[in-house]
Amino acid sequence: MTRDPGTGSVIARDPLLTHPPSDSPFADPVLASHSRFVQRLRRRYAAELPVLPAGGPRRAAMQATLAQLQAQGHGLGAALRILRQLVMERLVVLDCEQQSELAVVTSAVTELAELALDQALLQAERELDERHGAPRTADGRRAQLWVIGMGKLGARELNVSSDIDLIYIYDQDGETAGTADGRGRISNHEYFARAIKTVYALVGDTTEHGFVFRVDLALRPHGNSGPAAISLSALEDYLQVQGREWERFAWLKSRVVAPRRCIEEGSAHELRGVVLPFVFRRYLDYNVFEALRTLHRQIREHAARRAAGHPERANDVKLSRGGIREIEFTVQLLQVVRGGQFPELRTRSTLDALPRLARAGLMPQATAEALAQAYVFLRRVEHRIQYLDDQQTHVLPSGDEDLAWIAQTLGYASCCPFLSELDQHREFVAQEFDILLGGDAKPACTGGCKKGPASAAGGNAPDFDAVLERLPADFRQRIEAWRDHPRISGLRDESRGRLLRLVQRTADWLRDERPGEGIDAAHRLQGALRWTDWVETLVRRESYLALLLERPATHERLLRLLGAARWPARYLLRHPGVIDELAAASMLAERFAPESFERELEERRRSLAITGEDDEEELLNLLRRAHHAETFRTLARDVEGRLTVEQVADDLSALADTMLRVTARWCWQRLKNAHRDDPQYAIIGYGKLGGKELGYGSDLDIVFVYEDEDERAPEAYAAFVRKMINWLTVKTREGDLFEIDTALRPNGSSGLLITSFDAYANYQKGRGSNTAWTWEHQAMTRARFVVGLQALQPRFDAVRSAVVTSPRDAAALRSEIVAMREKVRAAHPVRGEKFDLKHSTGGMVDAEFAVQYLVLAHSAQHAGLIDNVGNIALLQRAEAAGLLPAGVGRAAADAYRELRHLQHRARLDEAPTQVDATEVAVERDAVLALWHAVFG
Repeated sequence: MTRDPGTGSVIARDPLLTHPPSDSPFADPVLASHSRFVQRLRRRYAAELPVLPAGGPRRAAMQATLAQLQAQGHGLGAALRILRQLVMERLVVLDCEQQSELAVVTSAVTELAELALDQALLQAERELDERHGAPRTADGRRAQLWVIGMGKLGARELNVSSDIDLIYIYDQDGETAGTADGRGRISNHEYFARAIKTVYALVGDTTEHGFVFRVDLALRPHGNSGPAAISLSALEDYLQVQGREWERFAWLKSRVVAPRRCIEEGSAHELRGVVLPFVFRRYLDYNVFEALRTLHRQIREHAARRAAGHPERANDVKLSRGGIREIEFTVQLLQVVRGGQFPELRTRSTLDALPRLARAGLMPQATAEALAQAYVFLRRVEHRIQYLDDQQTHVLPSGDEDLAWIAQTLGYASCCPFLSELDQHREFVAQEFDILLGGDAKPACTGGCKKGPASAAGGNAPDFDAVLERLPADFRQRIEAWRDHPRISGLRDESRGRLLRLVQRTADWLRDERPGEGIDAAHRLQGALRWTDWVETLVRRESYLALLLERPATHERLLRLLGAARWPARYLLRHPGVIDELAAASMLAERFAPESFERELEERRRSLAITGEDDEEELLNLLRRAHHAETFRTLARDVEGRLTVEQVADDLSALADTMLRVTARWCWQRLKNAHRDDPQYAIIGYGKLGGKELGYGSDLDIVFVYEDEDERAPEAYAAFVRKMINWLTVKTREGDLFEIDTALRPNGSSGLLITSFDAYANYQKGRGSNTAWTWEHQAMTRARFVVGLQALQPRFDAVRSAVVTSPRDAAALRSEIVAMREKVRAAHPVRGEKFDLKHSTGGMVDAEFAVQYLVLAHSAQHAGLIDNVGNIALLQRAEAAGLLPAGVGRAAADAYRELRHLQHRARLDEAPTQVDATEVAVERDAVLALWHAVFG
């Protein structure tokens, strides 16, 4: 891959250069014979090669071949080794001569390993059972040994000369049953240790037929000094107490690969409950950046030592700069950081993970595609290096003939274009890896701040007094209070150093007033002080310090956000994890997209279901995390001035609609007495939800109805609504979603939580003795169908239209609405000389009541007033219909918009919504003119 020199964007290479078709002029039916490994195999196993069925080697074909080799008199160990040689010869032909997909090769080698381990373990069990009896658990069932495949085996990505990284875990301690005469009993631990030796002999020992796989147990707990096998409970203790950060990357790709019976019957799933919480933390986890830096530095240093005096070893397509390992690290780092909150990122395969990362917005789609192409290219090169002599090497050969052969089998006419393509891929990979570990921007530093987050994370911690000396006076006074603060003094040295570096960077931001940035010195200081208050409460949660240190641009956007208003700081205290939403600058230019948001929620739920984590509590937390993050995204755009008040309300209302739809669907799926696949219900929104005027923290005024003749329906839907309200309102560790108000349902708080649609319609339209009051009809002017059975939407719209257009006595209606306005005014008295933007005479409520009267009194004659299009549009329509004097409706609409804007800004800054009357005299007079025009 290359980048356009003008734009820096990725330029996709011709895919034929990476994967030529089978009819390529470079596809040569004798190319495989250049491999010295193939030459040896064809001499040694000429008689056996036809035994393997034609085509790509899959497990069933390999199983049949193994059985045939054993039938010819070969023992299991010899048969497995011969099978391996037959498979390798076939793969060289398929890959080099027929240009098979990379997955054909990696799947075949992986399935060969799974088959070999399964067969070897079964034989070990037969032999040990005969001498010692089966290993038993406390409840008398057979104890199981699980063979855990790590790395490329776990990810089903084995290369043709891979060793296999294994960890052996058994489910329970105990002892064997012994022989029929009661002899031979040993502990389960000893039984499994002996089984492992047998497996190694059958798979890993080198004999006249070579080996099946090189076996490496170094990744097991305690490394090479640890026991060959440990119990599941011992593994859990180890991971909780001693598990290191780099081991999380190793366990990310882990899976049980043998015995097959445990995989098929599901007993191996017990391992998930131990491994998943270790790999994926509940909160965003940026502490792993430094762990990965250390690991990568060690790998590069090791590669450099190996290359010392051997310059040809610098061309290592796996470990050198821009190699396979850097692609894997890039993917795994993003998975480990985010996988706790975004389960859809949890996958072992590198090529499967890349598009998931792109869909999650963690890397551009073009970057993910370019990294995937680089990965496939480098893996195909790696295989050809290993095909030459069956050596576990990743270094390009130094011989011209071998290098030319590699180029030819990849579809190149000569070495030069191949090496050029290789260099371009590696340079692109290296750039992306350096960007990831180097942060998303350079911090604005002066003398005391080290350049870049990578260096800032290490080194000696800054001295507290030295840091204080460099701070601006007002900021210094606030930080001075940390000198004896117990939370600060109790920090580990590493965390204290991180905190002080963040203080330094914050001070640099205070000084660095760039023109055109749109934030003055006073708001900068407020941002720094609010950041101090925020970080002080979270200082023990080190991942947030690590996040800000790793992401200077996120730190700066956070400071700007906190400087703009007070309410964001309060929201961040309740939901600190949402700061990661600031990582992408493009977020500010986006809008809420309901379809993609809902799709992501469903993908996360499915991912949780795959690992058996989709219990009710986890789904409640999933909904809350997603809602909080999206609310924060809207909040960030709002305070940055990217959205109008109306756009904020539209996005928050659309978000609420989506949350109601998803929550309803998931609740019904988990309802014990659900009597049909899909519920026949609807949610009617009133008030701010109905008018699409939601603000931050608004409650939801909703009414539930159903249309279902099944005799079980009343009970089922009542349980459904209770469950849904609980899901929406209950507080979990992630907080809550909404406050729910159902008082507008028929008969208010004394009525049923959900009624049939016909009962609701009759109540609203005044049929029978049980009918709605005028104030309920006022509420109906702002009602809308939110979610539910689509067939009910036109029926609701018809009911609403019938209600608002019903014939009414204008004088009586006017009297009732004025009386209701006085009740509201009495409930919200305005004291003093200040003007309350909402409740004072001439405020927002007056405008809203005037609109409600106009709709109820005149919509029968003026159909344009029927639509629920909001107060501003309705005022303009009323004037256009001649119901208001010229200019009154438009002036009142403008006044309402401005009052709403002032209220919104005041709430964002947690300021009073009472202002000096002279500041809004124009708006007040416009609303009063409207009131007098409507009510006299």
